[in-house]
Amino acid sequence: QVQLAESGGGVVQAGGSLRLSCAASGRAFSNYAMGWFRQAPGKEREFVQAISPTGGTTYFAGSVTGRFTLARDNAKNTVFLQIERLKTEEPGIYYCAAQGWMGLSNTARYTQRSEYDYWGQGTQVTVSS
Repeated sequence: QVQLAESGGGVVQAGGSLRLSCAASGRAFSNYAMGWFRQAPGKEREFVQAISPTGGTTYFAGSVTGRFTLARDNAKNTVFLQIERLKTEEPGIYYCAAQGWMGLSNTARYTQRSEYDYWGQGTQVTVSS
């Protein structure tokens, strides 16, 4: 079992920056791939970015290329999502999620919501124009 708790959300001006954190508790954090998803009002939860257990590999949605950076600190059981140049179309609840690492044979799984076993409660991000 892994418990996840996100923090760092808030109101940010369009073009601004934000750092989200996800603290994990439970067993063997370093065995899990960690992902972030965003859910806007009335829309489905969509993939944002994911990171391998060692942090050596990241996966990201094309829309966040060059603006979102995902990192993890396994000693602190925490992942960090640094958001730069936030867009007006990117508000929503940001969720942290975990799934057991299955290697590199099918990396698409790390971008798929259905493959994640554990979820946090989410943190709200509001973008003001």
